Amino acid sequence: MLLRAYLFLTVATLFWGGNTVVGKLAVGHVSPMVLNFSRWAVALVIICSISVPQLKKDWPALKRHWWLLLGYGAIGYTAFNGFLYTALKYTTAVNGAIEQGGIPVLIFILNFLLFRIPVSFIQIIGFAISFVGVALTATRGDIHVLLSLALNFGDALLLLAVAAYAVYTIALRWKPAIHWKSLMAASALGGALTGLPLVIWEAANGSMILPDVAGLGMIAYAALLPSLISQVFYVLGVEGIGANRAGLFINLVPVFGTLLSLVILGEALRPLHLIALVLVLGGIAIAEWGKPKQPA
Repeated sequence: MLLRAYLFLTVATLFWGGNTVVGKLAVGHVSPMVLNFSRWAVALVIICSISVPQLKKDWPALKRHWWLLLGYGAIGYTAFNGFLYTALKYTTAVNGAIEQGGIPVLIFILNFLLFRIPVSFIQIIGFAISFVGVALTATRGDIHVLLSLALNFGDALLLLAVAAYAVYTIALRWKPAIHWKSLMAASALGGALTGLPLVIWEAANGSMILPDVAGLGMIAYAALLPSLISQVFYVLGVEGIGANRAGLFINLVPVFGTLLSLVILGEALRPLHLIALVLVLGGIAIAEWGKPKQPA
């Protein structure tokens, strides 16, 4: 069970890292809010087309918990991506990567404040090591970049994005006992419905770009892998090892994003990248080893 949860979370963050590359490539091919709405609309069509039996079976539970299920999509999908995409217009990608590393910390804090879920000292050490790996990736090992970081309006939006995904992760503890296909369909519906007003806003301020052929390919990737497969795997990972431990895997996203950029965008591989990967994975391993003992 543990190995399966680790695998789910690693694959989920790998595809999310690929989404970072897609975000870089999408500039000029499709605007951020069109990309966000389209990925969830396409994911919704895909999941519904293969989930009719499960949706019929789970319909009573879906009706009973509709507000929670749509909320997953509204908060974890649209709010997170909406704040993130908008924030990156005002702040740097370095700030974005480092501040997203705050998601596991906020999950730890909220779980302790709300549910008194304990955190061990060794877990804190593991998180710190993992976060160093994130910072190393974001700054490319240049300490001057880290020391010269400045906060602005975009960073405030990033903190809202971090809060949105932390709340989403914690709220998964209340998900109803339904098939994962039904859960994904309802959440994708929430993501698509709440993403549509952002497209209208983007059109109103004249920044909307409808997808060209390359943009359509990026939407297809984002809908199938980061939106559909990664979200399902993340939910299963949280279900397997809990929000505190699963949230720490999010620190793999900037590392995977950088490594995939090397392969896809032809950037040079440096020892720094491998060191960062080892630090993030090592931090996760230490945190897992030092998790609080469960009472018998």
